[in-house]
Formats: sequence, structure tokens, C-alpha cells
Amino acid sequence: MIRVLFVDDHEMVRIGVSAYLSAQPDIEVIAEADDGTVAVDLAFELRPDIILMDLVMKEMDGIEATKRIIEEWPEAKIIIVTSFLDDEKVYPALEAGATSYMLKTSKASEIANAIRSTYKGQSILEPEVAGKMMRKMRSKTEILPHEELTSREMEVLLLMTQGKTNQEIADELFIALKTVKVHVSNILAKLQVQDRTQAVIYAFKHSLVN
Repeated sequence: MIRVLFVDDHEMVRIGVSAYLSAQPDIEVIAEADDGTVAVDLAFELRPDIILMDLVMKEMDGIEATKRIIEEWPEAKIIIVTSFLDDEKVYPALEAGATSYMLKTSKASEIANAIRSTYKGQSILEPEVAGKMMRKMRSKTEILPHEELTSREMEVLLLMTQGKTNQEIADELFIALKTVKVHVSNILAKLQVQDRTQAVIYAFKHSLVN
């Protein structure tokens, strides 16, 4: 049986979800709490397999409760179940140590499946939450200068590495000479180099060509 501690300050939510979960053959709701303070105490006392944690509660919110539990018990598996998708709730909750993040709009069966998956060591995120995290990770990742090049600019750069002149590049790509010059100018600016030679050196240095 997967032993669950359910934390939510809305009694009707606890009653409804707990009833569904308790009807599952592999899940047992061993305790409930209506605020973070009680949740922390119960977590340490009972050591449940899974903690379903609401975020907004009166005495202590779910983020602080999650943080305190993880600090003392790093192996705890906490699933946030909330109505909030705003950044000031999502990121702090996950950074505090929550394993999964679900919305209260989810079906009870989806929450049950999230419990099973989280118990097995997986991290379950609502699609919108997963999208937020990917965008945040991307924003933190350093973007290399050549990643700013368009596909056409990359084509021009690769032809530059072959020693082709602007006219030869124009002929090969069937574009105007003036257009090639614009592309070359953009390439130099984006790669933050002074001339074509430095651009070619950059291309080889970053393995853009064999």
C-alpha cells in the first residue's frame, strides 16, 4: 500500500479526494491536515510514502511546509496539488523540493496515477508547468552566438569557410549579391567578429564544419 498524507485547508476537497484514493486497492490515506504546521509534524511522525500538499493555507503555506520537510527528510516525496499556475508559486514549490506538481482541476484518477508514478521515483508535472520549467531552463542556458544565426546565414557562413567570394555564394544560393553582403554583415555582427577570416575561424573552432 502507498501510504499518503493529504494536506489541504478545504475540507470538502479532502473528503472527496480522500474517498476516491481510499477506494484504490494500492493507496491508503493515513492522515489529513488542514495547514502546513500540522503537515510538518505529521510528516515526521508518520513518514508517509507520499504527501499531497496544498499551497495556500492559513497557518503555514505549502511552500514553507515543503521546505521544512525536505530539509529534515530529503527523501520525502511531495506532490503539490493546487489551483495556482503563476510563477511565484510554481518555481518556489519545485525549488523547495516538491517532486511533482498537479492542479486541482485534475481528475481524481489522474492524481491517483501521479501518486503511483511519484512513488516509483518519477516526477509528474502538469503540461503547463513543464512548459514553464523548460522555458526557464532555456533562459538560464547560455546561448552561443552562432545559435542566433538563421538557416540562410548558416549556409552563407559554411560557404565562407570554403573560401568562396560573395559573388560565388550569390551564384550558388541563387540570391542577389547585395543580399549576400547583408547576410555576411549580419553574420559578423552576431558572431561578434571583425571580418570574414575571424568568422571562418569561429566556425572551425565551434565545429560548425568538418
